[in-house]
Amino acid sequence: MSRHLPARDGADVEDAPGPAAGPRPAEEPDLAPELTANSEPAVEPELAPEPELTAHPELSVEPGPAVEPGPAVEPGFEVVEAVRRPGPTTRARVGQMRSGTIHERRDDLATEEPLEIRVQAGEERRTVAITMRTPGHDFELAAGFLYGEGVAAPADIASIAYCVDEDVPPEARYNTVTVRLRGGLPDLPSLDRHFVTSSACGVCGTASLDALRGRCSPLPDQEDVLVSPEVLYGLPERLRSAQGIFGKTGGLHAAGLFTAGGEPLAVREDVGRHNALDKLVGWAMMTGRLPLAGYVLMVSGRTSYEIMQKALTAGLPVVCAVSAPSSLAVDLAREFGMTLVGFLREERFNLYAGAHRIGR
Repeated sequence: MSRHLPARDGADVEDAPGPAAGPRPAEEPDLAPELTANSEPAVEPELAPEPELTAHPELSVEPGPAVEPGPAVEPGFEVVEAVRRPGPTTRARVGQMRSGTIHERRDDLATEEPLEIRVQAGEERRTVAITMRTPGHDFELAAGFLYGEGVAAPADIASIAYCVDEDVPPEARYNTVTVRLRGGLPDLPSLDRHFVTSSACGVCGTASLDALRGRCSPLPDQEDVLVSPEVLYGLPERLRSAQGIFGKTGGLHAAGLFTAGGEPLAVREDVGRHNALDKLVGWAMMTGRLPLAGYVLMVSGRTSYEIMQKALTAGLPVVCAVSAPSSLAVDLAREFGMTLVGFLREERFNLYAGAHRIGR
């Protein structure tokens, strides 16, 4: 295993919205919602458990050391409880100061653990990234990350599995995902930045913009989607109401996919804003929904170059955030014809690019 590689930092949550976490309920939190192609778009405040993966028709999922039980587990895959997989929250005893006295109580913390993402073709294998993430939807995270970096399209992926190598201790197997590719390993120079820097904002610059120009074209200039200000005003609360784990911990980012009418399709949470978006794109990839033209992305933190890059590669025309964008995020949005909304709070927002998609 290539454990000498530094991790991508996903733990930046200083601008996540919401009040400080208070006393927690005793129930374990459930994972964020997703909708199948035949279900109505709705997100419930109390989130129901769901399977780890709904696969794209061309993509198979190898059974790892254990597969999370659920009604949508693909037939033919054995469900085995080998080791306890890490959950999205971790319980801890904390001291809470009230009226000059410290009271001990239980608290739920957002789990943060490393995930090593490997690609394999035949007998050749390479670690492409190590990211600090909140466990849950790990296969989506791996698929979405590889898609956003231009490494693999849905047709390129043969299978995704947790690590079952004998040299890996059982407790570490849920922190390593192997994506088996059809054909040989691609050239991966664009991923070097994930090993030399740690930033939840993305440190990319001119070289990354040049590389992106070679992979992506500007979005259509016509009104491919039109969103009213009234719909935008309601997105932060709709996203927040779907954040079941944030409601119990106060420490997670979220990325939500919405229709132009404001109906939620899927929401993903993670300690890293870029991880939450990778999970969302991975979900769309595995359910055959890419590209996401005509939809709206809402994120809980600020908007970085990395968020805009992932949105662009997924075909998302409108990106909204509760906080500010970076200068490079604005440059990317303007160059590639994207709509970028920032400081979306209550009934106001700043419009940085793509005004033609916002109704009057």
